[in-house]
Amino acid sequence: MHGEPPVINPNEQPVFEAELHAHRSLGAKGTRVLVTLAILLSLGHTTLFLAIGAWPVLPFFGLDILLLLGAVWMSHRAGRAREEVRISRIDISLRKFSPGGAMVEHRFNPFSTRLDVARDSEIGITAMHLAERGRMVPIGAFLNPEDRESFATAFSRALAEVRH
Repeated sequence: MHGEPPVINPNEQPVFEAELHAHRSLGAKGTRVLVTLAILLSLGHTTLFLAIGAWPVLPFFGLDILLLLGAVWMSHRAGRAREEVRISRIDISLRKFSPGGAMVEHRFNPFSTRLDVARDSEIGITAMHLAERGRMVPIGAFLNPEDRESFATAFSRALAEVRH
């Protein structure tokens, strides 16, 4: 019996799996280029203002760079948030990972859970929630409307497949 693989219940096999990530328009290289250009422009302006004797404005150039670096850092940190969704015939699992790496798992019964979507006539899906017996858990909040639409369609199909 030592060499036999464990028996897996076919009901526990995933019917649907997805990993949702926030989209970031700038990659690592683009971020380096942006920050480098901002620093070079700031140094150029700093030199010019120093040459004409307007030294009281110099700290503001440093403050601008610090604020830009802080915004870029916060954006990249927020981009590390993700969600893992898994549907099997006996369970729906939603694992939410914070930017810091903390994980919270929510489990649902696929027969009593529904995907609630909020729609805007111009934008499309603006919010999604998994709902079961009065409990509502947001899902895919960081996705753009097109990705929400795609996810909602695939998730709903998988949920319908499990129920039949």
